[in-house]
Amino acid sequence: MPNAPRRIEIVAFEKVQLLDVAGPLQVFATANDLAGFEGRPLPYEPVVVARTERVHTSAGLELVSHPLAEAVPLHTLVVAGGWGVYEACEDRTLVDWIGRRAGSAQRTASVCSGAFLLACAGLLDGKRAVTHWQRCDDFARRFPKVRLDPDPIFIRDGDIWTSAGVTAGIDLALALVEHDLGRAAALAVARQLVVFLKRPGGQAQFSAALSLQERDGRFDALHGWIVENLRGELTLDRLADRAGMSLRSFARHYREATGRTPAKAVEAIRIETARRLLEQGMSVTRVALRCGFGSEETLRRAFQRRFAASPQSYRERFAG
Repeated sequence: MPNAPRRIEIVAFEKVQLLDVAGPLQVFATANDLAGFEGRPLPYEPVVVARTERVHTSAGLELVSHPLAEAVPLHTLVVAGGWGVYEACEDRTLVDWIGRRAGSAQRTASVCSGAFLLACAGLLDGKRAVTHWQRCDDFARRFPKVRLDPDPIFIRDGDIWTSAGVTAGIDLALALVEHDLGRAAALAVARQLVVFLKRPGGQAQFSAALSLQERDGRFDALHGWIVENLRGELTLDRLADRAGMSLRSFARHYREATGRTPAKAVEAIRIETARRLLEQGMSVTRVALRCGFGSEETLRRAFQRRFAASPQSYRERFAG
């Protein structure tokens, strides 16, 4: 049928993570809202499916779900994660259904620890995948045939997409919208939801890198490269060369696009990355080295300017 909406099934189960379901669901729903406002056909038919009519999320909110379908034409299967994923992996009826349903879908995706269910169904063998950083060690032990990469926000390997923890499901859904409808449509959804369209780099990426994103995306790849090379000398010459531009042209166009000088952008990304690593319990010495500050003192001064606290005191307060 021409212009038929793409059916998106989001799989839930008892003790599913609420945001793993609601995040992607809202992305697709917002794409529909924007299309409707403009008088265009709705691009999606998003539904929550489960083994039972009602599912209790780990947040305590109850969801009303549709039954697991077999014959209904499907575009995308999205499997959520959450604390109940281990019990769900023991449910052979659910796991077998996911395997069959994925076979009739144009693409299959997981959010957070939903990758465990895809792996149990045999859908990730030999493929690159990601899951929540806190579950990576357990995942690697359970599924040695999967090429686990713990850092990316999301990974696409053929028709299988997997994403990192919780809010990364929104990043994943935006990427799916961009793949279906184009960058402009995905950016419109991101702006409506007041989130950024794309987080360059991995799970260690935060607001500083995201705030540098601009409409045409010409420096997205550069930002991702900066994040992955924080230990190195990120001079203006090197950045301009990486961007494939002359020094003067790069400095001018970069500031016009992001509102910051390249040097200020690099510093902001280094500081925000240092903040998250400290929150994860990494030592100040290692953080200074990994983020390219060169010394603990340089890190301390930068951190003091940004957060009015020393890296050590911040780590002691927030490391979990």
